[in-house]
Amino acid sequence: MSLSKWLAKKRNLLVDVNIKTSNLVLRKNLWIKCSNCGFLMYHKNLEFNYRVCPKCSYHFPASSDDRINYLFDNFSWVSFDKNLSSTDPLGFSDRKLYSQRLFDTKAKTGLSDAVQTGTALIHNIQVACGIMDFRFMGGSMGSVVGEKLTRLIEYATSSKLPLIIICASGGARMQEGMLSLMQMAKVSSALYRHDKANLPYFTVLTSPTTGGVTASFAMLGDVIIAEPGAVIAFAGRRVIEQTIKEQLPNNFQTSEYLFEHGFIDLIISRTQLRHQLHKLLLFYFNSIC
Repeated sequence: MSLSKWLAKKRNLLVDVNIKTSNLVLRKNLWIKCSNCGFLMYHKNLEFNYRVCPKCSYHFPASSDDRINYLFDNFSWVSFDKNLSSTDPLGFSDRKLYSQRLFDTKAKTGLSDAVQTGTALIHNIQVACGIMDFRFMGGSMGSVVGEKLTRLIEYATSSKLPLIIICASGGARMQEGMLSLMQMAKVSSALYRHDKANLPYFTVLTSPTTGGVTASFAMLGDVIIAEPGAVIAFAGRRVIEQTIKEQLPNNFQTSEYLFEHGFIDLIISRTQLRHQLHKLLLFYFNSIC
């Protein structure tokens, strides 16, 4: 075979590989397979259904931006402290500098930290809301997350607004040590003052809600709502089993298990959450009239 024929054949093979690769990427973007039941769905259908599988009702992870779009009246979201961002107070490093992790995560998510806070309308009722985002370092609660939530709660208290916090977190951010852990007490203290003002506080627990977030503000709501199948816990399942030397039930640390044992009040599908929160808000306002 001549050199020119060999090069032509090589070019054709490369073109064929590129076409196949492009088709695979296209199919991956257009079609999404449910990780629970295996149902294959068009990506726009999944988004239209609030990222909930139409066959088995499995709740796909949702970003804070998704939840803002799903929950509130159009164009009603007003963001607070959008540029408030963590530094590296301890000079922490493991396999990578903490400062570098923060920089990389900000670039990847477009967020300043693991929670968005602000005010919005639910069927023309104004609420203050904090929405955690698991994409940002596992939704971990560092100094900025605690500070943004505290400022939000204090604003809700002074403005006499109902408060909603949507939780998605792996717990306290260990890269900030005690500065992270103290946020549990700071946020809880602000919630105490909000409660003393006779204002309602609703929490929505999504998967996962664990660690210090569960041990503080996530479980302090006047009404505690969870998404179906959400993992809600303080310590991990394996840690508990190794500690108590017993096998735990299969559904342990799920929203269904916690509902059966009285730890949460409601299990609400994401598709119905806006409607149910509106009913709770109407109940509150009717009760004070």
